Amino acid sequence: MPWRLKSTDASFATDFQNFLNIKREAQTDLEAVVAEIVGGIVARGDQALFEYTSKFDRVDLTAETVQISPDEIAAAYKTCSPEHLGALQLAATRIRAFHEKQLPENLSYQDQDGVRLGLKWGAVSSVGMYVPGGLASYPSSVLMNAIPAKVAGVKRLVMVVPTPDGEINPLVLAAASIAEVDEIYRVGGAQAVAALAFGTASIKPVDKIVGPGNAYVATAKRQVFGTVGIDMIAGPSEILVVADGQNNPSWIAADLLSQAEHDTSAQAILITDDADFAEAVVQAVDVHLQSLPRSEIAGKSWQDFGAVITVDEMAEAIELIDTIAPEHLELAVEAPEEMAEKISHAGAIFLGRHTPEALGDYIGGPNHVLPTGRSARFSSGLGVLDFMKRTTLLGVTEQSIKAIGPATVTLAEAEGLDAHALSVALRLADGE
Repeated sequence: MPWRLKSTDASFATDFQNFLNIKREAQTDLEAVVAEIVGGIVARGDQALFEYTSKFDRVDLTAETVQISPDEIAAAYKTCSPEHLGALQLAATRIRAFHEKQLPENLSYQDQDGVRLGLKWGAVSSVGMYVPGGLASYPSSVLMNAIPAKVAGVKRLVMVVPTPDGEINPLVLAAASIAEVDEIYRVGGAQAVAALAFGTASIKPVDKIVGPGNAYVATAKRQVFGTVGIDMIAGPSEILVVADGQNNPSWIAADLLSQAEHDTSAQAILITDDADFAEAVVQAVDVHLQSLPRSEIAGKSWQDFGAVITVDEMAEAIELIDTIAPEHLELAVEAPEEMAEKISHAGAIFLGRHTPEALGDYIGGPNHVLPTGRSARFSSGLGVLDFMKRTTLLGVTEQSIKAIGPATVTLAEAEGLDAHALSVALRLADGE
């Protein structure tokens, strides 16, 4: 059974904290293993990259075959059904339209002292995008990572995707084509991350790495951070559904399972103010699990990490939501916009009874790459700004330096940085 919590119980605060503290991922120390792989790429480049690919993916590569050619991409595109391609095109159009509205404006003004101030935005020059491989990989993630980068103005977008035993989902290549990815390489794991960060003879280095991966990929991203930028370290998926008794229990149960089916470590939580409705949802989950193809995964996730929290009044949900800081938050209530305004911490919010989270995974438009593990308290989902940098501008004239120069000298001398003070004082003296 999933966790069952009631806000009216005397032990609720303790029980809720215990629930928050459960560990959903096995703590595996991969630092040394990954460090060896990264070090091998740094020292031996392509040779190490091809050796690791042969060892882990059972694919033998050369400098001539490591990159997936335009002809291969075109051939894969042709094998996809018109229905699948149409859905990808619709998703790409909606994702692009939403992210184009995120483009920031430059800033330039002159203050009362005559000092010119401003900032200008520019794109990261090159980005590496990691895509999990095999036939079970997700073309939607290609669109979600690649399109914001292209909207931002990234000139070189490189995709790495492992092809275990030579297998690759043709829809992944079709999505990469639709999203205008510039280069695609058939490598994965920590070795691919290291190749993107440090470069090899076959793969030129990039400036930032984005995209999900397994524990080896996540550890490698941590280790190369600083040499390159990274997006985030993603954990297992999670969903919190806030639903009153006016909902269809079968709908809400399916919404909970939509994330539970990702991984046995995923988490699905229901908060409701209706105890009878809560029971109906639990029963509906059991019914769905009898027919879902991924019922073993979803069922284990629900049993080990799922929760049903019953509150006395729906207003109590606000504090619980902000404490959980969920990756995905569904508000299946009468006035979802009003409730959303009161919430500070959530990766993405889905408004109303007809907005299941699954729409956001594919077609909605906002990004589905979101902060997990309560990190929505301090971070955001992937967006255009993740592929851009801002550079500030400062322009001082002979006249305006007289207004702000003396205070600069004072502060520099107070900090014992006399050359700082001198560089300003000389200009002040020459202007007298």
